[in-house]
Amino acid sequence: MKAKSEPKNRPAVALTSTPPVKPRAGNAGNVSRYVGLGASAGGLEAMERFFAHLPVDTGMAFIVVQHLDPTQKGLLPELVQRCTKMKVWQVKDAMKVRPDCVYVIPPNKDMAILHGTLHLLVPAAPRGLRLPIDFFFRHLADDQREKAVGIILSGMGADGTQGLKALKEKLGLVMVQDPRTAKYDGMPRSAIDLNIADFIAPAEELPAKLMAWVQHAAALPNGEASLAGKTLGTLEKVFILLRSHTGYDFSLYKRNTIYRRIERRMGLHQIDKIAQYVRYLQENSQELELLFKELLIGVTSFFRDPAAFDALKEKAVPALLPSRPAGHPFRVWVPGCATGEEAYSLAIILQEAFEQAKLKGNHRIQIFATDIDKDAIERARQGAYALNIAADVSPERLARFFAKDGSHYRLNKEIRELVVFAPQNLIMDPPFTKLDLLSCRNLLIYFTPELQTKLLPLFQYALNPHGILFLGSSETVGAHTDRFSPVDGKWRIYARRETVPALTGMVDFPTDFFARDPGIAASAAREPKMNGANVQNLADQLLIRLFAPPAVLINDKGDILYFHGRTGKYLEPAAGKANLNVYAMARAGLRYELAAAIRRAIARQGDVTLAGLKVKTNGDYQCVRLVVKLLLEPEVMRGLLLIVFEDVADPPEAAPSPGLKPHSSPRLTGRIAELEKELQQAREHLQTTLEEMQTSQEELKAMNEELQSTNEELQSAN
Repeated sequence: MKAKSEPKNRPAVALTSTPPVKPRAGNAGNVSRYVGLGASAGGLEAMERFFAHLPVDTGMAFIVVQHLDPTQKGLLPELVQRCTKMKVWQVKDAMKVRPDCVYVIPPNKDMAILHGTLHLLVPAAPRGLRLPIDFFFRHLADDQREKAVGIILSGMGADGTQGLKALKEKLGLVMVQDPRTAKYDGMPRSAIDLNIADFIAPAEELPAKLMAWVQHAAALPNGEASLAGKTLGTLEKVFILLRSHTGYDFSLYKRNTIYRRIERRMGLHQIDKIAQYVRYLQENSQELELLFKELLIGVTSFFRDPAAFDALKEKAVPALLPSRPAGHPFRVWVPGCATGEEAYSLAIILQEAFEQAKLKGNHRIQIFATDIDKDAIERARQGAYALNIAADVSPERLARFFAKDGSHYRLNKEIRELVVFAPQNLIMDPPFTKLDLLSCRNLLIYFTPELQTKLLPLFQYALNPHGILFLGSSETVGAHTDRFSPVDGKWRIYARRETVPALTGMVDFPTDFFARDPGIAASAAREPKMNGANVQNLADQLLIRLFAPPAVLINDKGDILYFHGRTGKYLEPAAGKANLNVYAMARAGLRYELAAAIRRAIARQGDVTLAGLKVKTNGDYQCVRLVVKLLLEPEVMRGLLLIVFEDVADPPEAAPSPGLKPHSSPRLTGRIAELEKELQQAREHLQTTLEEMQTSQEELKAMNEELQSTNEELQSAN
């Protein structure tokens, strides 16, 4: 269906390899924006509506990439020419792009752009597997960066989706036809599902949105020049709002990178000043979430830089395998994994490397993939990717490690089980350790040099001796050559070094990244600010340290949440795996009594005190008074228990009982009393155990009845 404003009587313009003598447009000037239009089935109708509503003198160039029959002569240029006054060209090799012109890809060709010149290539993929839109959009992103615009119109499949991700990473504009108005909604929906579209609208409305965005972007000041003074202070307010809304601090990211992405959002909303945008963020929590997603754009793909993965597989990994003991997993960490393509790529090459090495015994691969974007983590866990990954994954690997599932390829169970995905904040959460491989590619480039200087020692700490650090092609270890030695300098593959400076140097853990400047802290410590409040605080701390007894705070399962004072006389680490549970750590003389007291405190919802307990310490016994207090307030601590230990003097020896013979010694008398006490405690413990068993039996009976009812319902349904 054609738009109403389409010119009806203009004849089709004949195509030539050179411009006419007096072209209407495109004969001079610089191109303000390079607009790529990707379309497939139903795309002609959408393009007619798009160009019919587009002014002639925009200063932009439009490059059309459509799926065409490679065996037929292309008629698309003539069809597009009917609905626009701009000059329409079928692309010839090495054709320079001019403003106010339309360029159409010819049949049976792939197209790239370099320095504003279009180049044609013979397709490498067989017919049916070609992705010309993705191919061009990726090159457009690399060549024109923020001057690039990608538009997806009607079509089947998912071609163009990966190209749009590349455009988004380079600050290009992404526009998608509303699927409800598309004749075939496969390509638009695939792009929308990634949450990267800046505008979604019918084809005839996209030109107006494009023009408004370009005009407003041109009026904004240059980001590099404007990032100073008040602008920098206002940018920090954006960081505060983001941290309050998401819990994530972007202040350690490169300021210019962040500001350029904020400028994109300002352009989308026609906002001229960043102070106005801060106000807009305060009033719209949804925009805060969208800005957060904008700053987290993770552009990744399978086997990104294939030669780098080949070098990792052929050089680095084989050097580690021969010395590995059987039964120890090969541990890998992929921080900033985005939607999981890199983690799965590593799983595939490690599986292949292990098979080539023909290792004997039990050798496992364990990959931890983390990211702060929970939506990306959920997508990664599915292990399902669009069919256009065939451009990055070889047919052999597709056949072995993937299964076609409708409109997707899904990783098989063998590979999915090697990878564990989890949300994690690299600059705030603890790292994974004892790693054989740490792959952090194209993430450090977004961080400030100060943060990079903190992270690289942390990476060295996390790796095993001679473990591998795998960085992106634009990243290096910088001055940390005492911590890492190059395995393949070209592809940024490094091995951990065991030098003295590396092993003895201090490592800042994520919790220290946001600490105050040491100089400020030292000067503050030297200044004796003895006002009333400080005197009171210091006195309170002194009294607590001198007179408050040792204590531990536990939950209802006995897990210790907090230690106060020196508790070593009453608690000691148990042998074996580290276990901070009070039942496991209690010393002899406290173990059974403490467990019984905790149970009574929970049952009574009150305090329990035990006096006269003898705890074995350093070969002798210490008399202890034990208090178990169930906390009811404050609300956040309700249900926790505070255990207080107090040393007391040994009780005086009891006088002999009338029933004892005169020759009975005091030592024997004390022993009898001790045994009677232990017997009483054993009775109480047995009674408590019996009550718990009865409760458990009642619960099991109730569960059994529920299972019987469910079974009856299933039988009736059958």
